[in-house]
Amino acid sequence: MNPFRWSFRTQFLFGFACCAALLGYAFYVQFKLGIQPCPFCIFQRLCFGALGLVFLLGALHAPRAAGARKAWSLLAFVAALAGMAYAGRHSWVQLHPPALPSCGPGLNFIVEQYSWLGAARKVLQATGDCASIDWQFLGLSMPMWAFLWFLGLGLGALYAGFRQRQNYRFRR
Repeated sequence: MNPFRWSFRTQFLFGFACCAALLGYAFYVQFKLGIQPCPFCIFQRLCFGALGLVFLLGALHAPRAAGARKAWSLLAFVAALAGMAYAGRHSWVQLHPPALPSCGPGLNFIVEQYSWLGAARKVLQATGDCASIDWQFLGLSMPMWAFLWFLGLGLGALYAGFRQRQNYRFRR
């Protein structure tokens, strides 16, 4: 089956499956390999969760109207953009580590002190633990791979919503 001819529903279900697999792997790395996530990693997981939820809801809705398909794809792209922002900033922090000698407070403490919106802002001012590279594959760290996944899934969502549909009715 040609992936360029998949239906909107199939493309969005594939996006959901990718997000679920990526989150599953993140939990595997945390609980089986013992690599603890930093605040940036937590927010990237939240973005993958939000993106996966949009993919799942869009697939369940499976709109026929072009406008609704475009709306779902734009919503997914916005979730992917948020993930790209966190993953991009995390990658930058890893490439240019801050001169902080110790790790900052945990995510729970930050949320209690600043609320979720304030925590999101605070996380962007990364602490030293966000600069450590504990995992690499093909020379790229986990946030670099996350950025590429967010980019690919976001572009895939735009393709699913904005591509021209062919009329598959039977002709006499």
